[in-house]
Order: sequence, then structure tokens, then C-alpha cells
Amino acid sequence: MTIHSNFSLKKYNTFGIEAKAKQFVAAHSTEDLKTILQQHASEPKFILGGGSNMLLTQDIKALVIHVDLKGKKILKEDEDFVWVESMAGENWHEFVLWTIDQNFGGLENMSLIPGNVGTTPVQNIGAYGTEIKDTFVSCEAINSVTQEMKTFTKEECRFGYRESIFKHEVKDQFIITSVVFKLTKRNHHINISYGDITKELEKEGVITPTLKDVSNAVIAIRQSKLPDPKELGNSGSFFKNPIIPKEAYEKIKALHPEMPHYVVSETDVKVPAGWLIEKAGFKGKRFGDAGIHKNQALVLVNYGNATGQEILNVSKNIQATILKEFGIAIEAEVNVI
Repeated sequence: MTIHSNFSLKKYNTFGIEAKAKQFVAAHSTEDLKTILQQHASEPKFILGGGSNMLLTQDIKALVIHVDLKGKKILKEDEDFVWVESMAGENWHEFVLWTIDQNFGGLENMSLIPGNVGTTPVQNIGAYGTEIKDTFVSCEAINSVTQEMKTFTKEECRFGYRESIFKHEVKDQFIITSVVFKLTKRNHHINISYGDITKELEKEGVITPTLKDVSNAVIAIRQSKLPDPKELGNSGSFFKNPIIPKEAYEKIKALHPEMPHYVVSETDVKVPAGWLIEKAGFKGKRFGDAGIHKNQALVLVNYGNATGQEILNVSKNIQATILKEFGIAIEAEVNVI
């Protein structure tokens, strides 16, 4: 294990922000991770996964530990289900494609989401009607102080909308090293409830969609709306879709009858943040090298040399405008560092 000093993190965050780590080391195994934590017990540390859900606004004055644990395996299976374990450093999209190749169902709607497997439970990532919690069984994590391993069950993770225990109660206390999913082997639940998927399948002439068909549809939709981080720095959806009381929604809808929504419960409604941002006139706008993508208002982008602070300023401008125009507070999904 080599420790690098004054290390550039530009290639390690999907926004492509130039920021430096005071020190940087990659851990390729659980043993590596334990050794690093033991040898640098008294130093401040920053855990880095796929770099897909963060905005770096400053240099990191700490030891950056890049979790690069690889591998996946089938733990057990029966006629209907298979329990698959993936190490934290596996690329999420590649892992999803692997499950589909094995005809394992449950993750196909989350194709092409950037990042690594280890960070998926932290955010309870989701797309097109599915979330990690739907197939999640457990995850292994290492205590960053004691180096003891702990298994977190689904219940212990306390999953919510883009929420988990790892963002709150045990934040910075544990490093996820592997995740176990329970996937279907037959009688797959093909979820095409989101209109975009149905339209894409119809366009392709698919009547009875397979797991691969759904994945291909999701990939096509995401590619049409979302820029490739390798070509245009971004972190996917920057904001969460706000959940508001029905009464508040009805008042706004009276002024904007075309406003889309999704019923969450008898009392609450989810409103698309992208629609609010587009309605406020931000879609496609550019502020220097920081801006809002032309095809998807939820995505903030780095056109080349934007700083993290410049992108953060754009996000704050959007939040203030949405609050003023609609009375709705939208929250960042991305972690601001």
C-alpha cells in the first residue's frame, strides 16, 4: 500500500472537480483497510468510494482512503431466489449487468446509476420505481475505530427516501465492505410502472419485456437525459424530489394545473424537483463553467473548470428561487464536502 501526498482527486469524483487530498491510499482488501485504520488511528480520515455522490468544495486535509475492494459471489440459492454478495469497490452498473446476465431479477431498474456498490445502502439509491431496500439483505461494515466487523440487517439500516443510518446515527463510524442482495431466479417482478419505461419499450416494439429489456430501456432513457460523467462532469440527480402535504400541493396546482405529482400517502405528495427547476427557468442555464444540464434540470454540471464552490452557489440559487416561487424547500441529494 502506497500513501501519496498532495494527491489530485479530479479523477476520483464524477464532477471532475480539482481538489487535493493531504494524503491518499487505496485499500484493495478488508485486511488492507484494517491495517490502514490501525496505522493511522490518530489521523483524520475521509472514506472515498466511487466519488459519484459528492461535491468537493475544498481540499481534503485528511488521509483519503479509497475503498477498492473487488469481487462478487453467490452465497446461497433455492428454486426461486439467490443471495448474492458484492464487495464494496465493484462498479454498481457493471454489477447490475452481471446480475441480469445471470438472469437474476431485482436491480434492472437501477441500471446506469453511477458509483460503487458500497455506497448504495448509504443513500438507499433508487430509480424508476425501485430502491436498494427492495432487494437488500444486509451489509458488512468495519468499525473505523475498533476495526471490528459488524453486519447491518435491512431493519438496522433504517432505510428511507435517499436515507439510511449511515447518513445519520453511525455516520463516519463504519465503512461498508460488502453488500448482500436477495434476487429472483424466476417469476421476476417486471416493474415498468414509470411511463418513460413503457414508452421506451413500445418504441422498441417490446410486448413482453425481459430483465434485459427493462435494463436497456432504463439505460436508453438515462443516456437521453443524463450526461456521461466522463464527458461532462456531474453527479446525476443533484436534488431530492420534495415530499409535501397534499394541501400545499393543491394550492400550487391551482396556479400550475400541469404540475406532475406522485401520491406517497393519504397526506403527502411527491413533486418532481426537475419540473420545479425547469419551471423556474434554470434548465440549460450556465454560470461560467457551472450550470444546469440542457436535457435534465435535476443535473448540475461542470463544463470544464468549475470549482465545487461555484457549483454549490448555483445549487443555492436554485433552492432559494424554488422556495420563493413555490414555497417548496428542495434538498440536495449530493453530499457537499
